Amino acid sequence: MDDLCKCSMKFFSDQQLCYADILPPQEVRARIQVAVLNFLKILNSPDPAISDLPLINRTSSNSRVSESILTDVSWLFLSHSFCTRSLIRANAAKAFIRVWKVMEMCFEILIQEKRVTQRELFYKLLCDSPDYFSSQLQVNRTIQDVVALLRCSRYSLGIMASSRGLVAGRILLQEPNQEVVDCSACGSSGYAISGDLKLLESLSLKTDARYIIVVEKHAIFQRLAEDNVFNQIPSILLTAKGYPDIATRFLLHRMSRAFPDLPILALVDWNPAGLAILCTYKFGSIGMGLEAYRYACNVKWLGLRGDDLKLIPDQSLAPLKPRDLQIAKSLISSQILQEHYREELALMMQGGQRAEIEALYFHGYDYLGKYLAKKIVQANYI
Repeated sequence: MDDLCKCSMKFFSDQQLCYADILPPQEVRARIQVAVLNFLKILNSPDPAISDLPLINRTSSNSRVSESILTDVSWLFLSHSFCTRSLIRANAAKAFIRVWKVMEMCFEILIQEKRVTQRELFYKLLCDSPDYFSSQLQVNRTIQDVVALLRCSRYSLGIMASSRGLVAGRILLQEPNQEVVDCSACGSSGYAISGDLKLLESLSLKTDARYIIVVEKHAIFQRLAEDNVFNQIPSILLTAKGYPDIATRFLLHRMSRAFPDLPILALVDWNPAGLAILCTYKFGSIGMGLEAYRYACNVKWLGLRGDDLKLIPDQSLAPLKPRDLQIAKSLISSQILQEHYREELALMMQGGQRAEIEALYFHGYDYLGKYLAKKIVQANYI
C-alpha cells in the first residue's frame, strides 16, 4: 500500500506534496545525527551563527487536497512552504530548544529499542527539562515539529499512538502467535485498539460484513454493540470516542485496504463538530498533514443529516454553541468540504441548531438499528 501511495503521488495535479517517511530506527538516528552535525558545523564556522530550523508549515494556508487518479480517496497534504523555529526571536526561542530536546529523547528511545506514548514522553521531559515543557500540548506540537524537520513519521521516532478506539461486530482479529479474537463476542465493551501501529499492521483480519460503520460517540457504539446491530446489518462497528486518534484511523485505513469493497459509513452528530470528525477520518488533519495520506479513508456520511430532523422532536434540538461556530468557520474556510457538506453546514448555521444522535431515542432505545438500516437502503449502499 505504501508503494501504491507513493506511485499515486506522481499523478496528483499538485506536485508539491510533502510527506513523512516510515523509516527504520537506524535511518532516523542518522537523520538526527546529521541535523546535530550541521548545527555544530555552523557554530564552528569562521562566521558562527545559530541558524533557524526550517519546518514544513502546518497551517491551513499551506494545505491542499489531493486528487488521485488511481484511488477514490482524497486527503489533506502540506506543500513545500516553510516556517522556522529561531533561537534569536524571543517568542520562538523555547520552541527552538524544545525541538532539540525531543530529538535527543527520541534518539535515546531508538537506541534502547523502546516505544513510548506522547504522555510518557511528556512526563519524562517535564522532569528533565521543566523550564521548557509545562504542558502536553507543548510536547505534542514539538513532536510534529520534529516530524516536519526530519520528514519521518511519529512512529518512526519511537512514539506510539495512545488509542481510545474500540471495534465490535463481524470481524476476526489475530495478532501473530495469539488466539483469534471474535469481535462479535466482545460485548458492548468491544475490542480495544492497540496504540502499537506495527502490531496493527501485522493483524490478520477476516470478515463476512458488508459495511464498516464509524460511530462518533462511545455511548452510541455501546448501544449498537449491546443490541447486536452488526447481526441485523452485517457490519463492523468502530469508534474513537470523539475526534479520532491515529491508532483508530490507522486500523480503519488497514480495514479499508483489507476489505476494499466494504462501504465505510459514518454516524455522527448533526453539528459542526460531527462534520469535523467525519472530515478527519476522510481527509486527515492539517496538524498531521505530513502523515495524513497513511490514514485517509473514503468515508461516507450516513447520518445524522439535515433530512433526519423530521425524525427529531423540536425540544431535542439545541442551539449552536460558540465552539460550534468556531469549528464551522474553520470548515468553511478549508478546501476539503464537498458541496453537499457545505450545504449541510449552511443548514446548521441558518437554523442555528444542532442535533445529537441520542435524540433518535424518542422512537425507542431499539430504534438506532432500524434507522441505520433505513439510511443504508436510502443511500443505495445495499
